Amino acid sequence: MPSIKGNDIHKVVVACDAGMGSSVMLASTLRRQLSRHSVTVEHTPVNDIPADADVVVTHVGLADRARASAPDKVIVPIRVFLGDPAINTIIMAVQYGGDLHG
Repeated sequence: MPSIKGNDIHKVVVACDAGMGSSVMLASTLRRQLSRHSVTVEHTPVNDIPADADVVVTHVGLADRARASAPDKVIVPIRVFLGDPAINTIIMAVQYGGDLHG
């Protein structure tokens, strides 16, 4: 299972299948919350995760596809796109430099 130190996170990708709702809102929220830490946040299809992603956030039902698309990346599976506790784990790791596993 890959891991990364919070201060080494420079790009977070929110990956989904359709990209028409909650995942886009999550990307926007994360972009706003992490911008002061110089972290870029992008929204992409789960099968097109960019090579420069450090962390990939995706629905638990898409986590296996994300791991196949980006096997060396930290994958953070979530159950809901808005309000999932795993999102706070990412934010805390960036803010305080802790380790993030996935």
